[in-house]
Amino acid sequence: SGKSELPEQLLISQPRSAELRYGENPHQPAALYGSFFDSFVKLHGKELSYNNIVDIDAAAALVEEFDSPAAVIIKHTNPCGCAIGDTLLSAYSSALITDPLSAYGGIVALNREVDIQLAERLNEIFTEVIIAPSFADDALDILQRKRDRRLIKNASLAKRSSGLQVKSIRNGYLCQLGDYAPIDESTWSVATQRTPSDVEYAALRFAWRVARHVKSNAIVYTDATKTLGIGAGQMSRVDSSRIAVI
Repeated sequence: SGKSELPEQLLISQPRSAELRYGENPHQPAALYGSFFDSFVKLHGKELSYNNIVDIDAAAALVEEFDSPAAVIIKHTNPCGCAIGDTLLSAYSSALITDPLSAYGGIVALNREVDIQLAERLNEIFTEVIIAPSFADDALDILQRKRDRRLIKNASLAKRSSGLQVKSIRNGYLCQLGDYAPIDESTWSVATQRTPSDVEYAALRFAWRVARHVKSNAIVYTDATKTLGIGAGQMSRVDSSRIAVI
């Protein structure tokens, strides 16, 4: 069982790899520990903030769910758009349609090299961070014109395993295995009178990958290739549902 994979003794020892200007808020001191920059290499832009690092990890975790060309737009650790497509440009364009207002100032994660056509499209709105496995030279020339925008190379783009997640609490720590296991459709059961069609099942597969990266109460409307609306982090499921369809 998963319980047997949790350690009897929790030992954490990581070197401090960066002092950050501040934490989640300006009055909070913060630092980064471990080898984050082995996986995420900054190619351009000002230094990363605490919130940037949290969002980069969240964006990469979602885009790594997909084998097809995929684009994810993250705001405050929640996706405000996610899509797959025949090309990275079509995937990004579909992801942006979900919520273009929230996408402003967001974090974009991609799972293919950024070419010049996509760079020109990305340059149309302000983004804090763009993450991709690589950038074509002419795409870099365009994206580097925004001095403060961070460009990040995802040097270890791969599906994540269900590794240990640790959260500090007063006088202790909580641990769990990450929710990155492949979706097991053999565990699904139909709760409705009508069995979903093949098209609806395809949409469910896509929605399930996105939903586990959305903070509860998580409401995700999708078709088979893109999000249509997302409601996240509300105390009421009704409110999340209403926000998702606005």
